[in-house]
Parts: sequence; C-alpha cells; structure tokens
Amino acid sequence: MAHDIERDPAEKKAEPGAMSARSFLASLAVLAALMLVAGALTLVVPSGSYDRVPGPDGGLVVVPDSYAPAARPEYPAWRWATAPLEVLASEDAALAIVIIAFIAVVGGAFALLKEAGVLEASVRSLADRFKSRRMALLAVLCLFFMAIGSFMGVFEEVVPLVPLAIGLSLSFGWDVFAGLGMSILAVGFGFSAAIANPFSIGTAQRLAGIPVLSGSGFRVVAFVLVYALYFSFMASYVRRLEKKGLGSTKGLSGFASAGAAESGFASAPPANAGDRVPAGQVPRAEAASVARGVRFFGWSSLALAALVAASSITRIGSDLILPVIALGFLVIGVGAGLSAGLRPAKAARSFASGALGVLPAGLLILMALSVKRIVVSGGIMDTVLYAASGLLSDASKYGAAGLMYAVVLGMNFFIGSASAKAFLLMPVLAPLADLSGLSRQIAVQAFAFGDGFSNMLYPTNAVLLISLGLAGMSWGQWLKKTWKLQAATLALTMALLMVAVAIGYA
Repeated sequence: MAHDIERDPAEKKAEPGAMSARSFLASLAVLAALMLVAGALTLVVPSGSYDRVPGPDGGLVVVPDSYAPAARPEYPAWRWATAPLEVLASEDAALAIVIIAFIAVVGGAFALLKEAGVLEASVRSLADRFKSRRMALLAVLCLFFMAIGSFMGVFEEVVPLVPLAIGLSLSFGWDVFAGLGMSILAVGFGFSAAIANPFSIGTAQRLAGIPVLSGSGFRVVAFVLVYALYFSFMASYVRRLEKKGLGSTKGLSGFASAGAAESGFASAPPANAGDRVPAGQVPRAEAASVARGVRFFGWSSLALAALVAASSITRIGSDLILPVIALGFLVIGVGAGLSAGLRPAKAARSFASGALGVLPAGLLILMALSVKRIVVSGGIMDTVLYAASGLLSDASKYGAAGLMYAVVLGMNFFIGSASAKAFLLMPVLAPLADLSGLSRQIAVQAFAFGDGFSNMLYPTNAVLLISLGLAGMSWGQWLKKTWKLQAATLALTMALLMVAVAIGYA
C-alpha cells in the first residue's frame, strides 16, 4: 500500500534524473531575474578597475590602492539576453562546456545503470545491510561528505554520487531531499568549515603571506560545531519523515513505493527483465547477470574513487578531473550494463535518453555563469570590491571581520571558484586586516566561511544546479527546505568569527 506522502506537486512524475518542466521553469525565472538585476546595476554603478600583477601561482592578483575610475564600457542592454551565449566565448567557456558535457554523460550512465537493474540491486544490498542502523549510516555519510569537502576541497567530484545518495535515501523510505542533504549539502558545509581545503584555506593563506594550514586548532572546533548543527538538521528532517509514515525497513521498498515514483527517482524496470517479479523471486539467470553488473559497478566505482582521491591529495591532473570522472562513469555505466545482460542497442538508447533528460540544466548553467559575465562586461565588478573595501577601512575590529565575511558572501554570488575568489579578494582583504588591527588569519577565516555554505544557497552555483537537475528539484523547492539551516549556519559562523576576534586568533 502506498504511503500518504505530503509532497510538492512539482516533484511528481518526473523522469528519473530529469528536471520536471515546472522545476526547470522556476529555476529559469530566478536566473532571468538575476540577469536583469545584474544588467540594471551596470547602468547605475560607476565603472572602475584595479591594477593586477602575476601572483605566486601564476594567477593575476589585485594591487591594493590601485583602483581608479574608468569610462563606462559600451555594453547595450540587448547583450544581457545574449550573455549566456557569450559565456561560450569567454574565459569561462571551457568550464561551461566541460560541466554541460559532464552532466550529460553522468546522466546517461546512471540511466543505463537503472535500466539494467544494477543501481537498484546495489542500493538494495546497502540498504538491507543497514536497515536497522539507518541513523548511524546517515551520521557516517554526512561526516564523510563534510570531511572530503573540508580536507580535500572535493566539490564538483561529488556530483556523480548524488543519484546514489538519493537512491539510498529512497530505499530507506525517505525522500529526494534527504539524499541531496546527505551528499552535496554536506560537501558545501564542509567547504564552510574547511580545515585543510587546498582551494580555500591553502590558497588564501599563501596569498595572505602566512604559513599554509596554520591555525588549524580553531578550524577543527569550527568543523565540529558546524557538523553538529548540520547533522542535527538532517536527523530531525528524516525523523519527521518517519513520523509521517515515510520511513520503512523493507529494504528497497522506497523504489517501488508511491513516494519514490512521485519523486522522479522511481527505478525503471530493467530492459532484460520482462515483467518484473518480486525481489527474492528473480530467475537465477537474470539474478546472476545483475550480480555480475553489480560487481563490475562496485569495483570500477572504487577504482574511480581512488583515482579522484589521489588527484585531490596530490593535485596531479586536477584540471582534468571532471572529464576523467565523466569518462570513468561512461565506462562504469556501459561496462556494468553489458555485464548485467543489457543488449548494446538498448544500452545506447537508455544512455541517450538519460543524457537528454538532464541537458536542460545546461541552459541554467550558462545563465548562472552569465550573471558574472554581465557584471564584468559592464565594468562594475572592481567597483563593487572597492566600495566594500572602503567600508572595511572605517570599521571596528568586529565590524571589519563581519564586513569581510559579508564581502566574500557577496562575491561568492558571482564567482563560485574558491581559488579564483582568493586571487581576487585576499590581496585586498589581507592589507585591510592589517589596517583594522586584525590578524591575517582572521581574514582567511572570514574568506573560508563566506566561500563555503553559500555555495548551497545561491542559484548561480553550477554544482548546485547540476545536483538539483539530477534530482528533479527546483531551486525554489531547495530554498524552502534549507533556508532555516542556512540562516542558522550564518549565525553560527559569524559568532565563531567574532570569537576569533575576541581571542586574537592568529
């Protein structure tokens, strides 16, 4: 019997991994509004620029006190509408193309795994093993994903694991959001509570001229407190689901239940299964084929995870990690599907269907990147930075620390990359910390806090949009479920920053 599930209608009846039309249109409207706001700002905010020189890692670094007004560039309003296309001819073109190709390949690979029954069987095995210890598994998964964001700077690389986390969540009778919460949300919060993240902490400390990975004691405390807040939110959420009757201990019942079907992640019957019989009564030949696919899936996934971990630790091949992961999942999907007995023609059709199902998210990604494109083309990016630095110079120690945090939060709306933001902001924030009587370590901590959890809030973050697209959830639905956690995390991290000022954190 299906549970009586309270769900947003927009989450119902989407294809597995595909974004529903309503979710797509809602996200499209939000990003279109942001593009209009960015364009309007280019008409009223004066243009200006900082001088830049090569930094220690080869990137361009802002020269403090070099800001000068500049003539407003010729940037007609009609180009606001063409900005998503202009992204493909900008410095962000490679990033946009790689990400769009990435989500198409990963979406196709997971559709193939679903069609062959491999994903269902893999999640069933894990769910059955932990069916009596689900909260313990939730705690471990949340900690794991937060830790890899905090220590290794893993972020985009987690996207392929999002459908698996959602499948596991549904197998426990939870919902799509719980799967997103235990995976991509955890990684974003790990970035906020970074301990040794080479992209945020490491790069910012190098640019600030202080020992790399110094001051870790305070950051460990921050990590523990942020994890406690985040996990209490997740535990409370899944307990509410179970009280409403969604929780189940029937192994993979979530995939067959109305809850899974309505979420858009109901598992399609394998192509080689014919009329699907109940679990445990599957013909031996078919079960043996699926088992071969599961083994291929498991071992090849472990090999890919080891490769990603090695790249994250050594930074070898880090610039190519997304294409490598996409290629890895192509091999995993095709290999596991064929091992499970899926015919090549059917495998190709399943892959194509899955790839096309997530491609609408590509337009959203281009629109998200176009917000930055409009602001830069309008010549006001450095003006916004200069105005923020003027506020900092007149503030008290506590006010300066809070304003540093606010500046990074604001710039994170336009620039998602932690290292790119560090090259832009730290050459300005570090000397401003000196002028305000703050340690540069506090400036780095303000940068880390501002760079982190808001990645899971702003609709201009490509990784968030990819994950929501794979889950079939709109940004508005995501905001409705997470805004209280976001507000609590903002309050906690701001309080921690004030404590850092009070104790003279250095």
